[in-house]
Amino acid sequence: MNIENKIAIVTGASSGIGLALSRLLSEKGAKVALVARSKEKLEALSKEIPHSLAVPADMTVRTDVVRAVKGTVEHFGGVDILINNAGRGYDAPVETMDIEEFRRTLGLNVIGPVTAMQLVIPIMRIRGGGTIMNVSSGTALMHLPNMSPYSSSKRALAGISLTAREELKRDNIVVSVVYPFITDTDFEKNTVKDIIDDESPQDSEKFTPDTPEYIAQRIVEGIESGEAEIFAHDWMKDLPGKA
Repeated sequence: MNIENKIAIVTGASSGIGLALSRLLSEKGAKVALVARSKEKLEALSKEIPHSLAVPADMTVRTDVVRAVKGTVEHFGGVDILINNAGRGYDAPVETMDIEEFRRTLGLNVIGPVTAMQLVIPIMRIRGGGTIMNVSSGTALMHLPNMSPYSSSKRALAGISLTAREELKRDNIVVSVVYPFITDTDFEKNTVKDIIDDESPQDSEKFTPDTPEYIAQRIVEGIESGEAEIFAHDWMKDLPGKA
């Protein structure tokens, strides 16, 4: 897809990967609906990012998602690109994970994106096609102790994405999934942890975090190429979850 003059919705747009991606899409000539919970932050960013619209919404609340999509269509005239980037982490052992916390994680990481997809697909179909990019995680390709609540939600999102890709081919709607790795954002700080600190995986210390701008560039490359799966690094294609 050529991004220039396209209309994009980016969830989780107030910081990290979502913010970097919103800026990059705008630089490439797209009109961008900035979706996140923080109204004040979004309104400030909309003044900074050309051709952008602040759309406060909680992606776990269906009425908010409906309002966000409707507001985007009313303001810009349609939707060509959906980036489901909003997400949260929850780390806990399978034996003791809090089921309600797990439900909340699934609500944001899986149900929210699917809800947004269901709302934009008919719009894209009328417009002759579109692109949906769902942000998964490198953890979905691994089997890390204490990370099953989060990684399973991201594995589910990846599976839904690749299935939808097959279902929507005939409508010229391209669905892709991106797998970031360790990224320099506030994600870890905002992760809910029901584990003892020294039980956490230590492998992350071996890697230099990617910048949000790097991941944003990889996502844009994926939009432009239409690839099914976009990996932050090629070596991730050999992780156990891809076997």
